[in-house]
Amino acid sequence: MGKIWLVGAGPGDPDLITVKGLKAIQKADVILYDRLISMELLEHAKEGTELIFCGKLPDRHFVQQENINELLVDHARQGKQVVRLKGGDPFVFGRGGEEAAAAVQNGIEFEVVPGITSGIAAPAYAGIPVTHRDLGASFAIVTGHRKEGADEELKWASLAKGIDTIAVYMGVKNLPHIQEKLIQYGKPKTTPAALIHWGTTNKQQTVTGTLETIYDVAQSAGITNPSMIVIGEVVRMRDELTWFKEIPVEVKKQ
Repeated sequence: MGKIWLVGAGPGDPDLITVKGLKAIQKADVILYDRLISMELLEHAKEGTELIFCGKLPDRHFVQQENINELLVDHARQGKQVVRLKGGDPFVFGRGGEEAAAAVQNGIEFEVVPGITSGIAAPAYAGIPVTHRDLGASFAIVTGHRKEGADEELKWASLAKGIDTIAVYMGVKNLPHIQEKLIQYGKPKTTPAALIHWGTTNKQQTVTGTLETIYDVAQSAGITNPSMIVIGEVVRMRDELTWFKEIPVEVKKQ
């Protein structure tokens, strides 16, 4: 029996892979990889490693999750070292928990190699600390892509009134709804907000505004997925802490 490694590839910059994650890639017989990982990481695979693309778009999955689980199990049963290489961290909106459960259900050894998640890394590359002693003592990560009827699970009131900094994954399409709910439950319209497109990569672009205006700003600048949304007073720090060279953004006047 082989082994399954659930490896976080980090947010996009290939240099942000962990040492342990890189070692797993180097000894893998099979790598099942996602769309948002850096392709440079696959160059570290040994000769003969089988590479299987399992990418997902917001509206289309190249390989269904059930099939990914089956592939992991089937290859491990053949005695192979199998790496599931996932953007960010396997257990942060990466469905790594489902893949680990598939390994357990089939009696296959597995190991989780955490990765740097984009909710922390993308803001850092945009000069935004997600916590700050004066501006933000609490931090939440939230998915902006939910199943039908699941909105209440987000506990809008708690997010709006109890959390200083909110990082929203996969939320560009639903940003108007997110704005509406947070404002409805008490988050001030003037709360600073940012959208970070392709964070930590050479395609990174950042736009800023307020909770009320950020969607319109993003639309005017043509910012789409993949983007991280950050809402909170910490966004104000960007003016002082910007360090990463980005592609300039041209915001069209309304």
